[in-house]
Amino acid sequence: MTCDRRQMIGTLAAFALGACSTKPSTESSTANSPSATMKKDSFGKLPDGAAVDLYTLTSASSVSVSITTYGGRVVSLKVPDKKGAMGDVVLGFDTLDGYLADNPYFGALIGRYGNRIGKARFTLDGKVYKLAANDGPNSLHGGKKGFDKVLWTAADRSTKEIPALELTYVSKDMEEGYPGELTSVVTYSLTPQNELKIEYHATTNKDTVLNLTNHTYWNLAGAGEGDILKHHMMIAAGKFTPVDKTLIPTGEIKSLDGSPLDFRSATQIGARIDQHDQQLEYGKGYDHNYLLDASGGTVTRCAMAHDPDSGRMMEVLTTQPGVQFYTGNFLDGTIKGKGGKVYGHRSAFCLETQHFPDSPNKPSFPTTELKPGEEYRQTTVYKFSAT
Repeated sequence: MTCDRRQMIGTLAAFALGACSTKPSTESSTANSPSATMKKDSFGKLPDGAAVDLYTLTSASSVSVSITTYGGRVVSLKVPDKKGAMGDVVLGFDTLDGYLADNPYFGALIGRYGNRIGKARFTLDGKVYKLAANDGPNSLHGGKKGFDKVLWTAADRSTKEIPALELTYVSKDMEEGYPGELTSVVTYSLTPQNELKIEYHATTNKDTVLNLTNHTYWNLAGAGEGDILKHHMMIAAGKFTPVDKTLIPTGEIKSLDGSPLDFRSATQIGARIDQHDQQLEYGKGYDHNYLLDASGGTVTRCAMAHDPDSGRMMEVLTTQPGVQFYTGNFLDGTIKGKGGKVYGHRSAFCLETQHFPDSPNKPSFPTTELKPGEEYRQTTVYKFSAT
């Protein structure tokens, strides 16, 4: 689980130089290692009486992730620091009640459309589809009842070395304004190399648009352990999509050269976050879509985050063309999370792998259309280590 400082520096240097095509390992654990496990616990009931379950996947090295069937939410992820002490690095709640109350999508699966759609409408096949405007004039993260607020059906897909949880949800035609009956299958697995792997698959019976992602809030020092401004961040992207004051992309694709949004070299998150820059002012910090240097389609490293105090490092690998980097700018200390800890301003960051915001209204962006007979597939991996 641990690596020495030279190894960490070498990894960061290779990343900065563009050697970012590393794929997640598929090695098995040794024969003498204990088997990985998955257990199921009750996590309460929804207001309609439906039972909600919590599944905990544990690797042979004792790394664990807990996922609830309500919203497919990552409730906790425990990994060791540089001294071997385990810590939970995701924001969330101890009980279901916290997730049922108003919260900013902690740990959730997001759909049908992750991120924003401008003016809460789009045109497909010549027809205008109107969506719920739940973020000013725009539609955000699937509407008023997106995939983060539905009950997913669980199935165990574990092997001896890799615990795996498959979640399925069938979204009805015109649910939240989106056409087509959509069947989504998302599989969470925990590899022997301490990787949380998320595989997405979906099919539809009508033309539709789709952009699935996960909205986990990360703090590598531990959930509720202060802000993330001292974390170092690297993102393999030389361009981004500028936004207007409502955080909808203008349609322009702009170079990051000379911009405070440039993270091609390892930089403290807080180093430039309050600079006088229109884009930072619109987002109240970082809340932007980065065009990844890799073309998409293969599992490629796109970002790395490192907390120098705990030594924890997280690498993000994905098949997606973009990633939304968000720095918890709208957390304001009013939410009490696990153990009663307060989640203050910028106390977590998100790296939401995705297609671009408002793509249905931006023909120049990579398409998010899904047609009958086609299969939507994408993979994202979060890999953990400590130095």
